[in-house]
Amino acid sequence: MKKTICALTLTVISLNMAYSQSSNPARLTDGPSDIVQTAGRDRLGCFAPEFARLNDDVLFGQVWSRTDSLSLRDRSIVTVTALVSSGITDSSLTYHLQSARKNGVTRTEIAEILTQVAFYAGWPKAWAAFNQALEVWRDDTPVSDARALFERELIFPVGEPNTAYARYFTGNSYLYPVATDGINLVNVTFEPHCRNNWHIHHATKGGGQLLVCVAGTGWYQEEGKPAVKMRPGDSVTIPAGVKHWHGAAADSWFAHLAMELPGEGLSNEWLEPVDDTHYDNLAQ
Repeated sequence: MKKTICALTLTVISLNMAYSQSSNPARLTDGPSDIVQTAGRDRLGCFAPEFARLNDDVLFGQVWSRTDSLSLRDRSIVTVTALVSSGITDSSLTYHLQSARKNGVTRTEIAEILTQVAFYAGWPKAWAAFNQALEVWRDDTPVSDARALFERELIFPVGEPNTAYARYFTGNSYLYPVATDGINLVNVTFEPHCRNNWHIHHATKGGGQLLVCVAGTGWYQEEGKPAVKMRPGDSVTIPAGVKHWHGAAADSWFAHLAMELPGEGLSNEWLEPVDDTHYDNLAQ
């Protein structure tokens, strides 16, 4: 068991570094990113080739590529603030607002950023910027905002909707395969209030499951025992043959790594859903 947990820890560390350095615009990277921009050459390459080169290779190439010093998300916030403060609310602001959203700035955050700017740069400038921000974040909702903020905590992507096992879950869950070569390691993400049914991991020898919380707050419970709250860094080793369930707290997204432990004659038995009253009483 210790060897299994050690191998899992090393896998998590290495994959965490690879993901956080290459796929999350809110985080710093080990070195400069390879950002390629051609807008200057496409628009002005024939008319002003030197300006186009400086725009593409220096501003958006060298400066924006320095994600080892300042993340893409933070660069977007600085750029939007500078443009609005200068009264530049044309298509260039629209572009940088779109980039800010792509780089992880939420609807709630951009509203707060522009409100802050209004007091220092002027109310009319903020009004003009809000008109553009409304269009850029039009399709976002408080739920998507909460998911975006949660994803910033995660060391792995949320993944795809868990359609294959949806019938065994109350609420929406998502799966992201972290490793499949020699070890089956999956990141499972639960929306608030989501949990799986009671279930049992069967085995004729060995078996069971290991859970490691990586973000948010959730619950784990074995039949006949009190529910245990799980927070980042907490782990649970579930022996084969034990009836249990796990899922998110009612007011929090939750993600854990799940790994089936080695054994023989492995199978899962899905049972009844966790009763709503039982679940709701956990928070009291």
